[in-house]
Amino acid sequence: MKSIEDFNLKEITEKREYQKSPEAWDEQIFYFLLVDRFASEKEYPLYDQKNDYENALKTEAARQKWLESGEKWIGGTLKGITDKLDYLKELGVSVLWISPVLKQPVYSENYHGYGTQNFLEIDPHFGTKAELKKLVAEAHKKGIYIILDVIINHTADVLLYDAEDAFYTGQEYPVKAFRDKDGKAVVDPNNPDYSTTWPEGGVWPQEIFNLDTFSKKGYIRNWDSDPEFREGDFFSLKNINTGSGRVDDYKPSEALKVLTECYKYWIAYADLDGFRLDTVKHLDPGAVRFFVTEIKEFTQTLGKKDFYILGEITGGMEFAKSICENTGLDAALGINKIPEILENVAKGYSAAENYFSIFTNSQVLSEGENQWYHKRVITMFDDHDMVYKPKHKERFTADKKAAPLLKNAVFLNFFTAGIPCIYYGTEQGFDGSGDHDKYVRESMFGGEFGAFRTRNRSFFNSEHPVCQEMKKLAELRNEYIHLRLGRQYLREISEIKNKDFHLPRADQARCREIIAWSRIFSQGEFLLAVNCDLDKAQKVKVLIDSEIHLPGEKFICVYSSAAEKIGEELEVKAADQGKNYLEIAVPAKGRAIYKSL
Repeated sequence: MKSIEDFNLKEITEKREYQKSPEAWDEQIFYFLLVDRFASEKEYPLYDQKNDYENALKTEAARQKWLESGEKWIGGTLKGITDKLDYLKELGVSVLWISPVLKQPVYSENYHGYGTQNFLEIDPHFGTKAELKKLVAEAHKKGIYIILDVIINHTADVLLYDAEDAFYTGQEYPVKAFRDKDGKAVVDPNNPDYSTTWPEGGVWPQEIFNLDTFSKKGYIRNWDSDPEFREGDFFSLKNINTGSGRVDDYKPSEALKVLTECYKYWIAYADLDGFRLDTVKHLDPGAVRFFVTEIKEFTQTLGKKDFYILGEITGGMEFAKSICENTGLDAALGINKIPEILENVAKGYSAAENYFSIFTNSQVLSEGENQWYHKRVITMFDDHDMVYKPKHKERFTADKKAAPLLKNAVFLNFFTAGIPCIYYGTEQGFDGSGDHDKYVRESMFGGEFGAFRTRNRSFFNSEHPVCQEMKKLAELRNEYIHLRLGRQYLREISEIKNKDFHLPRADQARCREIIAWSRIFSQGEFLLAVNCDLDKAQKVKVLIDSEIHLPGEKFICVYSSAAEKIGEELEVKAADQGKNYLEIAVPAKGRAIYKSL
């Protein structure tokens, strides 16, 4: 479509039944994928490690082709995702977050989807509007909600400045021209010919195909300087002027109003359940509030009482809480380096307290506000850009020494505060690493840029050990509300023959102790533990809540990586100073959960 005049929201929505929002978003399990890299309609042979590992590197020419392919379109589609919904459902996924799918310039290799050229069309690499609609409908039938990644503050590289090196100085740059279908800057910026530029040149819908849409201030050099990080371009992606003013009296630009209508259209057409709003740090809070308010009010008219909008908010917990409360965003991700710290704690490279304290030491939380974290913070490790690793990207298992602790990382993610999110391929142990984003964006379905440096091999192996473990953990999380919403306490431990309790420590090498924590809900306590030692099973004393449990009371093992332990009952024992504890045993690189009786 060329214009927002080409659709009528009332006509689209009348007499149509829309999917209701879930009762509790914070009790879901999220899964994030890049559409181009996840699944296609073509089925390749299943990967066999013995025979297929690094099959794309057999010659220098083959290696070079694999490397070059990582920066191009590989072939993942919306229909491919639809075909894999059963795989995701079996994994325990209840919310599927998909990367942007709107039209990219034909002259680009924007396989990631974050450089939009037409906000009212699906990129043909991904499929069609009808295929997006079918994906959502089929997901709903399986109890899976769909969240779409959206952008409101930049477009693709659709124009060229009349300057040699247009970096941010605070001043506007003159624009030489908009780009045509071949990427050439030849379209008159002041009076574009819409009829000859459509559909592959310029930027659409027509209402934003003008210079007033853009800030025109060049690319960002200082990513921490305000207003540079709000007004400047993301490298070649051109920044949109979203408006001006304080949060309470913000004046949205015409471009922001138009884009908001575009996203209302996609909700109305495809029955989407939520949005992930890209780069919130780089947006005026007033622009975010305008967008969130408009979208939420519109979706309420469709019967979606809790259309979910989560924002990518880099920064601290206090900043994230402030942004969410001032703008109406439902949740935040990317805060406090959660992915990096979660990964390092699971590997034993960082003290457990560094992760658990994120959720307890916030000065902005008063008594009774602990649930903010459970409802408002998305937690994950592994992701598509790893901004916390600017020079060298690597997935969890790229560290071969600590790779056997991947299941522990999933365990920590699923059973600590926050809303867990899985990045595609983690369940198959993907190990991508390198000095470019592409290395952590491997193809799951095969094609020219497969995981483990392969070509034409599929990785949808439901029998993979990590995949099997995720299924078990998801079932446990769904069974016990304590594991989803319980108050969280990192527990002190002690050696069996020792009376000195302490929090688990990480020495100069790594933590080899047991990390234990409790989730308490409605007077019921679950004690959870992971063993960071790769080689040695450990037995320790772990403090529990002495106000709830008296000596002689029992806990039962509801899960252990040593299956023979499940069903085992442990007796609460008394320590000094009125403290009570359990003696638990956890296998090397293993996990356990004990439930109070």
